[in-house]
Amino acid sequence: MDKGKPTIGIYGIPDRNNLSFPEESHDHGMVLMENGKVVKSLQLERKTRLKNDHHLPNHLFGLLKEEGLLPGDFDIVFSNNVLGNSMISSNGKIRLEGSYQEVLSSEPVRAHAYWLDKSRGAWLVNHELAHIFSALPFYGAFPENTLLIHFDGGASQSNFSAWSYRNKNLDLIEAHWDLKYLSAFFNANALCFGIIGAKKKEQLSVPGKMMGLASYGTYSRELEVWLKENGWFSNIWGSKRAFFRSAGNKFGWIGSSLNTKDRFLQNIMATMQAIFIRETSGKIELLAKQNELDNLVFTGGSALNIVLNASLIRSGLFKNIMIPPCTNDSGLALGAAACLEYHKHGKNELHGPYMENWGIGNPDVEDVKYTDEDIALTAKWINDGELIGVCNGYGEAGPRALGNRSLICRADNPELARKLSTEIKGREWYRPLAPVMLKKNLEKYTGEKNPSPLGRFMLDEFHVLPDLSHSIRGAVHVDGTARIQYLEKRDDNPFMWDLLTCLEERFNLDCLINTSFNKRGEPIVNTNEDAISSAKNMGISKVVIQGKPVIIEKDERNT
Repeated sequence: MDKGKPTIGIYGIPDRNNLSFPEESHDHGMVLMENGKVVKSLQLERKTRLKNDHHLPNHLFGLLKEEGLLPGDFDIVFSNNVLGNSMISSNGKIRLEGSYQEVLSSEPVRAHAYWLDKSRGAWLVNHELAHIFSALPFYGAFPENTLLIHFDGGASQSNFSAWSYRNKNLDLIEAHWDLKYLSAFFNANALCFGIIGAKKKEQLSVPGKMMGLASYGTYSRELEVWLKENGWFSNIWGSKRAFFRSAGNKFGWIGSSLNTKDRFLQNIMATMQAIFIRETSGKIELLAKQNELDNLVFTGGSALNIVLNASLIRSGLFKNIMIPPCTNDSGLALGAAACLEYHKHGKNELHGPYMENWGIGNPDVEDVKYTDEDIALTAKWINDGELIGVCNGYGEAGPRALGNRSLICRADNPELARKLSTEIKGREWYRPLAPVMLKKNLEKYTGEKNPSPLGRFMLDEFHVLPDLSHSIRGAVHVDGTARIQYLEKRDDNPFMWDLLTCLEERFNLDCLINTSFNKRGEPIVNTNEDAISSAKNMGISKVVIQGKPVIIEKDERNT
């Protein structure tokens, strides 16, 4: 590795089969870093407009060419997965080859590349480690005595790995598949897929749907024992008769179909969610105590489960809990690059979540320009009950919109929230929407005086005080919780800060609904053109583009 050169991180291991939807490999991407700072970042789906896109080999050469990066004057690092350690661009001009690691390495290992048909060195960061290092750009450094956890559906040699950081050394504690049965609830369980009504190609959306539906049910010890005795009904893909028969015999449940509004089925979802929380948090807490570690880095797709996150936060066991906004596989290219940059420079610069800029063009777009009049007009639209699309600056890293690629509206109107979620976005009836507010108002709504920093990335769950829940009832879930994103300071998101401030001062509105700017099954919008096109397709008449309010005429919309 050359300290004087930038680093390009790549995650693009080809999938098991060349299908339009991911089976094992998904969320491909690239990141360019220099001196510990992100220069360019790409989640492939944002560019190609194909959700969870896993076809980077088809686009790699062209994407690098567009950005003038084909000369390759940088260090190359890539990450792997359970399917392998190599990838090749569709035109054969770029190849990356790594070796199998008998034991997971805690640092980049030497690999090989063919770049424009010339042999050169490269580096490989294993999938597990790339997840861990995806936290660094957002937190700057691992504190002393830190437990680092990766937990997902499957990495390179495990789906759960634990590491320790002590005396500036990162060491592997354990890596295995022992907890595969837990993550399988969310990505490989036939009963869960059946209740949700998901097809195989929708597997990456199942976890979020399960979490939403689980809140309508209640955990049952009797259900847990029965589910475990029947292998969690994990393999009833072809026929659900065994489930119907067993549920009828055991509980007297009469059913011949699966329906998300069925209370018995909701209780099954709640029971599986409760088992996942209990077993995962218990494992993490045990590792922390055994190894005397009092800080936590938690990564992998499982860290998107905010009920689990809330359990870990409120256990009181950890001084700090660090989860990156791109904690799923969308952060692997970043994690690989951050790992190599850390070993080159001993640090990563601190970043906010807004780094998705590949192909957007003018770097000045990060500095959104708007006037007080722009803010006032947007605030009036919101007060009048309008749904607003926002496309400002760079996009968010990871799967959640945090104000730059968002759909927003007032949070006190449940009918408006329903319209936004089910009619405009096409989401299921039971899925909640998230609120955004200034940190100073968080205590008012939740009673929490020192909230976890995870709330900045919409990664924590808060219980809303019952006597105030009506004020933001469009964003409060059925169980009285809300996945609140808060802004700690104006620099977090100047436009959103100024808009919330204006709404509070002029209209006594101190909270907004904030959901991702996309329809069901589509990626979050990336460019200004994407935002206009999506708004037209969704029938939204008001958008904010780079700080400027824009009206889309009715005859331009597909309502």
